[in-house]
Amino acid sequence: MWFPFLLLILGIATVLTLIIVLRVNAFVALITAAILVSILSPGEWPLKITRVAEGFGRTATNIAIVIAFAAIIGKCLMESGAADRIVRSFQRLFGEKRTALALLASGYVLSIPVFFDTVFYLLIPLARSLWRRTRRDYVLYVTAIAGGAVITHSIVPPTPGPLMMAETFKIDLGLLILVGALVGIPMAGFTLFLCHLMNKKMNLPMRPYVGEVEAEPLPEEKLPGLAISLAPIVLPVLLISANTFAQMALRNEEDRLRLRGELVDWHRLAQMVGQAPAMPAGSPCVSLYRSLPLPLQEGLARSASAGEIPGPLVTRLQEFISRQIGESQFALHEMFAEVSVPAEAQRIREAGLRKLAGVASGVGDSPRLMLALEQLSPQERARHNWLMVEAAFPECRRNSTWKPVADLTAVVGNPNFALFLAAVVAMFTLVRWRGMTLQQLGEATENALMSAGIIILITAGGGAFGATLRETGVQKALEAWLGGSGGIEGRVLLVLGFLLASVMKIAQGSGTVSMITSSAMLAAIGASPEVLGCHPVYLAVAIGCGSMCGSWMNDSGFWVYAKMGGFTEKETLQSWTLLLILIGSFGTLVTVVVSFIFPLI
Repeated sequence: MWFPFLLLILGIATVLTLIIVLRVNAFVALITAAILVSILSPGEWPLKITRVAEGFGRTATNIAIVIAFAAIIGKCLMESGAADRIVRSFQRLFGEKRTALALLASGYVLSIPVFFDTVFYLLIPLARSLWRRTRRDYVLYVTAIAGGAVITHSIVPPTPGPLMMAETFKIDLGLLILVGALVGIPMAGFTLFLCHLMNKKMNLPMRPYVGEVEAEPLPEEKLPGLAISLAPIVLPVLLISANTFAQMALRNEEDRLRLRGELVDWHRLAQMVGQAPAMPAGSPCVSLYRSLPLPLQEGLARSASAGEIPGPLVTRLQEFISRQIGESQFALHEMFAEVSVPAEAQRIREAGLRKLAGVASGVGDSPRLMLALEQLSPQERARHNWLMVEAAFPECRRNSTWKPVADLTAVVGNPNFALFLAAVVAMFTLVRWRGMTLQQLGEATENALMSAGIIILITAGGGAFGATLRETGVQKALEAWLGGSGGIEGRVLLVLGFLLASVMKIAQGSGTVSMITSSAMLAAIGASPEVLGCHPVYLAVAIGCGSMCGSWMNDSGFWVYAKMGGFTEKETLQSWTLLLILIGSFGTLVTVVVSFIFPLI
């Protein structure tokens, strides 16, 4: 029970000692701690080092290309004068005293549809250009960007964590967006106040990246225009946002059509089922055919051999399946025996299994699955079963009207592709306004990529360390501890959600995993409006606030902030880590207060 927590403490102590006391390179320290924790964690010996590399690889997969292109964009924005143009325009529009407010507001708005990391990559050149122009307030500018972005990333969908919490607690997505954004406004004001305090206390200069040479400011007439200057920042935001909303629209439309059985091409399915007598045993078509009433079997087989299925037979087949679709035992139908369970259906199953909470631990897999589905709402059961039907007969799945749009935006709105296009625009701006040759452009991008390589290594090292901490079993140990704590009611549950998410974040480093895990655990112990005394939307926001806290060296966001901002590990702990603890705590306080004023039940 306590061994996972001992491994967590050992991992924390190892990283802090190597980096802060012994001054070991951050990448070496993180991989050393990851190997140590992985060796001591449960699992087969041949996999203990392999999973360190796998954790490193998973993180690098998500951030490597984005960081590389972000470094190129930053370099080009600085050297072309585009960042300077944006900064001067900001200062004319808002005034120098309100520039930090403009940066915080930019981070707050942009991070609603776009990941925090991407927003930070795109806005950090502005903070660096502001420091070059004013020679002061660097900490203020960087913390304002980071603080504004992390708020909406954590409590406003459609970022993955809040989106999954909406699913878990059955919260209307629009309501969570509204409440999250409203709670986020006082949090943003408090953040700006904290940023000013930290700036006065730390007062650090901007440090150049590896190989970076500070360029002389250009005169106004030699700066690129505002539109082309903003393009490398605005273009990826628009593309990624378009993909986010297209995927949401696709999901909502498919859910609506699925529950009416309209994602199945019934005529095509009837034709296939009618041909079942000629198919090999074990085919889903054969299994479905055998379960049909005899007159329907004969009618489908006879019509299929004639080449045309009459409409009434198609309707009878649709009615036969639709009558059973809401039943839990339908998931055990023989036609699904060899079908791979879709990810969404698996998630629904797991939600039901969590609600069982060990009640049926002595039964076999199939009865246990049926009992798990019984714990869910009729709508969720129907969604699961329709997903299984679509998986069993993929040839009969219809596309919704949003599918072509979502397929297109999935390509152009992929962060890797969006940042690639932004990098192309940024390089064009540099060549056009500074008159660089292609060779000079190549040298500039090479310098940018050298600094990006260090950031990628350290950030992925943090991901590897976080992955090995998850292998210790500390997450399951926390779940077991919470499962025996019962009897927690009212607004205390909001505070518990905040604390649980904070501990989960400290333990494994991912805010998204923290939100998903904490919400699933609290949903399993019955976090209903009757128990809470308010709408579950407030519990989701409190968990989101908790997921901000505890960002340290196993969190990739910690290293993105540190290395892109040019801070040491100690300075990052003093600014980033402390800032998030204070923001998250204040956000939870605001959430509790608002839940009393507007309980929404």
